Amino acid sequence: MQGELNRQQIDNLLSSQVIGRIACCDQFRPYIVPISYAYDGQDIYCQSTEGKKVQYMRDNPNICFQIDFAKDFSNWQSVVIYGKFEELKGESLEKARELLVSKIMPLMTNAKIHPHEHWESREHIIDDSQRIKPLMFKIKVEQISGKYDKM
Repeated sequence: MQGELNRQQIDNLLSSQVIGRIACCDQFRPYIVPISYAYDGQDIYCQSTEGKKVQYMRDNPNICFQIDFAKDFSNWQSVVIYGKFEELKGESLEKARELLVSKIMPLMTNAKIHPHEHWESREHIIDDSQRIKPLMFKIKVEQISGKYDKM
């Protein structure tokens, strides 16, 4: 059975996930990449370094953002958001970073890596200061919808 997610179900799904896909576009072609995010009940918050994605969003702030959760091909949920890219500065940047760090950083820690699998090299261990990216932005949600399939 397929159907539409209601707003509570959409908010629950957005709050339970941490990886989405952000689509932006230059003059000629779309560009889509996975990105970690935090949701505050209204907007999507992300961090990034300078690059193609950020340049495209600065030039054209119209964004599509998508997340999903699938148990299998017959049991899934998906949310699509249309919104505007907004680069954050000052206090709004700090508040967004706190939200993102509180949600995502606990999932990224590698302090408990088992030595059996990584005894020869510690190069894979990255301190948290390297996980904080310099640019913070939000996707100001303009339109949101969700669908599901459940067998």
